[in-house]
Amino acid sequence: MIKVGIVGGTGYTGVELLRLLAAHPQVKLTAITSRKEDGLPVADMFPSLRGHVSLAFSAPEKANLKECDVVFFATPHGVAMAQAPELLAAGVKVIDLAADFRLKDVAQFEKWYGMPHACPDVLEEAVYGLPEVNREAIRKARVIGLPGCYPTSMQLGFAPLLAQGRQLVNESMLIADCKSGVSGAGRKAEVHTLLAEAADNFKAYGVKGHRHLPETTQGLQAIAGRKIGLTFVPHLVPMIRGIHSTLYATILPEARDVDFQALYEKHFAGETFVDVMPPGSHPETRSVRASNKLRIAVHRPEGGDLLVILVVEDNLVKGAAGQGVQCMNLMFGLEEGTGLMQVPVLP
Repeated sequence: MIKVGIVGGTGYTGVELLRLLAAHPQVKLTAITSRKEDGLPVADMFPSLRGHVSLAFSAPEKANLKECDVVFFATPHGVAMAQAPELLAAGVKVIDLAADFRLKDVAQFEKWYGMPHACPDVLEEAVYGLPEVNREAIRKARVIGLPGCYPTSMQLGFAPLLAQGRQLVNESMLIADCKSGVSGAGRKAEVHTLLAEAADNFKAYGVKGHRHLPETTQGLQAIAGRKIGLTFVPHLVPMIRGIHSTLYATILPEARDVDFQALYEKHFAGETFVDVMPPGSHPETRSVRASNKLRIAVHRPEGGDLLVILVVEDNLVKGAAGQGVQCMNLMFGLEEGTGLMQVPVLP
């Protein structure tokens, strides 16, 4: 059994990790930390876990995280990098759901997250946890920087276009128009996520610059092996879970004869958690709710030169906790889908 610790188990990604790991056949939940909730049974805070999680929250200094095989950090940015070196020295693997190990360029991290990086050496060895792109590196990794929810949808949505031996689209003008449910902002009290503020409303934000832009650009350039240009506009929609990303790319004249539906189907053939839908499909966020599945539909309106890719995922599962479990399975030699085959919830 894999002994698992979770640092920061009181947020939305934390409770999603608990939901998934409590039902994982190869996992023993060993420690769940929260300084504020020290001693409180997890099921008292999250009644959905009654009968499934018997642990109580414990302050970090009481948690014995060094006795774990792997520790997940479902914490604000900056926490994992402060604790990772000590855990790694004790032989514990680390999976960070925040941004501490996503951006390889320390200067970029410090620019976008407004804090110095505490362990550049650990950052250097960290593997970006997108299994459909970095599967073999993840198997050998000690520390994982898990992708953000928006970057997961954008990178997997654009990947088949960029991973070819030749350029198929204008890679200097990729556009991502993305919408997220309110849970993407985390479980904290902020005015813009209040019911009276977020309900019956729809808005863009971060148009000038969003911290997921450099992460996504870094990932797409790694897939392409060359520089790309990306415009990313996120939006907040009045729903709890889900991301819908509409991606645009202009087809180059020399690629007009490409069957892009077939290209996507071939690229993701055999991928358990990526579903390339039939031509003409319009995937809905509710079709992936509470699952680790990401669905993609490829459109070429009127047979023209603009390619439109629709991508949906659950921001808390494939966009966070589920992808973390997917990486854990790879790191410990398990079947990648172990504990992650839940059917989406409908309605």
